[in-house]
Amino acid sequence: MGSIVQLSEHVSNQIAAGEVVGRPASVVKELVENSVDAGASEIAIVIVDAGRTLIQVVDNGKGMSADDAELCFKRHATSKISTADDLFALVTKGFRGEALASISAVAHVELKTRESGVEMGTRVVLNGSDTGVSEASACPEGTQFAIKNLFFNVPARRNFLKSDQVEMRHIIDEFQRIAMAHSDLSFRLQSNGSDLFNLQPGSLRQRVVAMFGSKYDERLVPVEEATDVVKITGFVGKPSFARKTRGEQFLFVNGRFIKHPLMHKAIMKAFEGVLSPGHFPLYTVFLEVDPQRIDVNIHPTKVEAKFEEDQAIFAILRSTIKRGLGKHNVAPSLDFDTELSISIDPLPSNKILEEPQVQINPNYNPFKSTGSGRSSGSSSGGSMSFGVGALEEARLDDFFEKESEVSEVIESTEAPKFFQFQNRFIVTTQGENLIMIDAQRAHQRMLYEQYLDEGKGGQEDATQKLLFPEPMELGSADTMLLVEASEVLAKYGLKIEERVEGGIEIVSVPTGLAGKLQDCVDSVLEALRDGTWSDEEGRREKLAAVWAKAAAIPKTKRLTDEEMSAIIGGLFSCESPATDPWGKSVFTMFNAKSIDDILG
Repeated sequence: MGSIVQLSEHVSNQIAAGEVVGRPASVVKELVENSVDAGASEIAIVIVDAGRTLIQVVDNGKGMSADDAELCFKRHATSKISTADDLFALVTKGFRGEALASISAVAHVELKTRESGVEMGTRVVLNGSDTGVSEASACPEGTQFAIKNLFFNVPARRNFLKSDQVEMRHIIDEFQRIAMAHSDLSFRLQSNGSDLFNLQPGSLRQRVVAMFGSKYDERLVPVEEATDVVKITGFVGKPSFARKTRGEQFLFVNGRFIKHPLMHKAIMKAFEGVLSPGHFPLYTVFLEVDPQRIDVNIHPTKVEAKFEEDQAIFAILRSTIKRGLGKHNVAPSLDFDTELSISIDPLPSNKILEEPQVQINPNYNPFKSTGSGRSSGSSSGGSMSFGVGALEEARLDDFFEKESEVSEVIESTEAPKFFQFQNRFIVTTQGENLIMIDAQRAHQRMLYEQYLDEGKGGQEDATQKLLFPEPMELGSADTMLLVEASEVLAKYGLKIEERVEGGIEIVSVPTGLAGKLQDCVDSVLEALRDGTWSDEEGRREKLAAVWAKAAAIPKTKRLTDEEMSAIIGGLFSCESPATDPWGKSVFTMFNAKSIDDILG
């Protein structure tokens, strides 16, 4: 017997599931995309326990025959392609024929489907490893998938799932991407009995507003361009409404959501000069490219793509968005259609023209000494004196004046033993060492450790209650995440309440963040989207770091002696004064030898 054996179909499907079905959001993506490809006009998604217990997708598409209902769970079974050449003319979403086989290998699956004009439909039930049961069933026209107990037979993978908040955030991300790409369809998303989205068909602008809130209507700038290489349509957000967190960036190619670093860079380049550092604008941009000039079959999840003419598309995309921002007075723009002529007002009819007069100073001699010059040598024709001149005198005066100012600064720092350099660094001494401290990073380190301690004890005096609760309009998805986490957030000083009309109301914030409410909420949402939220220690560290960054002094700020003294004392009282919360150095130290080495 040889050592090589052919894997069973079930084991192969479980291995494939590791690529296609990484988490509940992957199941939602595959099933909803199939509903879109089936011509559905109404799609409803029901989620229980962030997809662990149930993922149900119901559509009114064309449905399947009894034979197709059984065959669709076989590996590499698809109606989208028949030859490899079809991969380069794709207009549908799912096409690999692996999704349903992979899902059925790791979950309990029930399918109900009925074609148009057929009296009875078909019901198929599969439980992981079995071959399934198929029978006739009375059901509405279209298709219904119920995926129960995901990863029930692969406990290791189930254990790797994150918290319900994180997994639900991923589901919402996938839902938003598909719903944004198909504004002409009706979508509904329900979680644990509550509606998160109920989107009606409409224009792209209406879909963006329905998804993120009514205030977004005024934030959108349309972009449009058509060339032989690419057609571009969509919207970008005004720079003033950009946020410090990602999540509102949507790029589509031929109706399919993709992640493409180069195209994202093109969009960000268009915002250069009008966007604050560290902020991300909203954009929902659609590219239409000849399917034969693009390859979307380079990753099992089909979220990556390769373009034949990526550099040309990069340039066109950047200029299109830049022009769109300019047309709406968001960024400076040149109008090349305007005639570049000089406009001269006509002279009054009674104006008498006079010949201009030239003024000459007969006493001017450029070689004459001003009395404050110095001899510069002689020539065969005799000695010649060059004056320093008024300009040179002014420069020398400025030099001696600045030298005097520097001396005064040095003398003034003798007593307190510290001074500020470039409104950024605090320079002080310690024994024979000279220390240069980055004031902003030092302040971040101090606040970080303060917020860490307050988070451990849930100290009531560390909370700053607002005089009046501050309403904040958010999308239903973000509102849900914050409300579900509200009990935990209250321990860290952020108290919120859900508003009847949508969004949240901020009641109190951690000390020092009353003027940074948006940054405070954005940082929480960022933490909710990654894996740190399920770990208490990681959650506390994440929130403390982002809140410290939000509350710290600006990068350059003129500090008083009292403020500099407080930063120096506070920094060296910290447990880890050498780095800020992000691992960057807070100060550097020089001694006489190191200064000698620098000077050479």
